[in-house]
Amino acid sequence: MTWTRKQFSILSIVAITSFMGTFLISSINIALPSIEKEFNLDAVTLSWIVTAFLLTMAILLLPVGRWGDLTGIRRIFKIGVIIFTLSSILCAIAPTGLWLIIFRLLQGAGAALTSTTGPAILVSSFPPQQKGRVLGISVSAVYLGLAFGPFFGGFLTQETGWRSIFLVSAILGIAVTTITWRYLGKDPQPQNDQKKKISLKGTFFYIIGLTSLVYGSSLIPDTEGWLLMLLGVGALITFWQIEKRSSNPVIHTKLFTGNRLFAYSNFAALINYSATFAIVFLLSLYLQKIKGLNPREAGLILVAQPIMMAVFSPVAGRLSDRIQPRYLATLGMFMCTTGLALFAFFSSHTPLWQIIALLLWVGLGFAFFSSPNMNTIMSSVDKSQYGIASGSAATMRVVGQIASMTIATFFFAFFFGGEQIEKIDSAIFLKSMQFGFITFSLIALAGIYFSFSRGSIRR
Repeated sequence: MTWTRKQFSILSIVAITSFMGTFLISSINIALPSIEKEFNLDAVTLSWIVTAFLLTMAILLLPVGRWGDLTGIRRIFKIGVIIFTLSSILCAIAPTGLWLIIFRLLQGAGAALTSTTGPAILVSSFPPQQKGRVLGISVSAVYLGLAFGPFFGGFLTQETGWRSIFLVSAILGIAVTTITWRYLGKDPQPQNDQKKKISLKGTFFYIIGLTSLVYGSSLIPDTEGWLLMLLGVGALITFWQIEKRSSNPVIHTKLFTGNRLFAYSNFAALINYSATFAIVFLLSLYLQKIKGLNPREAGLILVAQPIMMAVFSPVAGRLSDRIQPRYLATLGMFMCTTGLALFAFFSSHTPLWQIIALLLWVGLGFAFFSSPNMNTIMSSVDKSQYGIASGSAATMRVVGQIASMTIATFFFAFFFGGEQIEKIDSAIFLKSMQFGFITFSLIALAGIYFSFSRGSIRR
């Protein structure tokens, strides 16, 4: 079936914005040592350059998904593109590390508005039998951003400084804003039964819960850090209980308690991203500190993983339209688990070819997991719930990414004691990285269970 010009424009817009967010994340990972030197940041504060962006995304994704279902997903998407573009400019001119973290919080808000509504716009614009294909293309754009990020981020950092990364993102944002306003179109008028208000009572506890968990992890092993993490867990439990009783909740808890296919697919996504996101963060520091590579060289090594994701995600997406996605996702989760376990054995003498081979293996596994898993999530709900399903999937991704960074930050705080990474002994750094990857591989084991046990989708 051929696509109309409108369908092709929508697919292009969503794909480009998907590319922008991940390009920025992966390119900044390469630039972290340079940012650390300019602003004189310790290891834990440095991790907040990444975590701040993810935290605001995680806080906003669920409310935005529900808000989009009720008020219009295209309008929210457009607002998100503008916020992302403006905040990129602010990040490029940040005078201190604190201001950079603040501007990254704002940038995460813009990314939340586009990433939660993008998949919903796609699946509402294409026939059901093409869901896997267009979602696969969108996921491929995500991985292209991850692939180009380390390479161009390393090049830009090496030649023109880390601030140029944000300037490039701002230029892309301006171009996308222009295209979006011209081609995306407007939302259809909501039906009378859709004009409902959103209950935000639980959102306060959701924000407190996530923030306490993430910030608390950076204070460990101090008692204050453990108390904040305990507060975070209690606040998230309260949020869930409030949502269960709400007539107009931010998140439909019954989708998780009464829809096994939806719930297990989301849990699998949460586990996968919790186990894999910090790979680039840790290996970027490892390649520059332990292996002595410059940012450009480290970027060339790290590009191996996302290239496999970008190449094979559309393939996996199309396969998931023909065979049950859970088999593909389970295979991908198994590959990621074995790769994470092998990362724990890296040392100062590990050859570069072995690092590249393992990155290729994990990248292929991630490709076989991600597109089929997203296809399952969007196929397990009614059309009227596409926004909340998309927001839920994006939330699982970002909360998983936060969990991954939180684990990495925990081991940094535990082993480094507030010191800068460049001042830490190499043996201590390798030990913290080893503990991190062992933890990630154990987490990934649970993902194999949820991937396989979710059940089959009905065509």
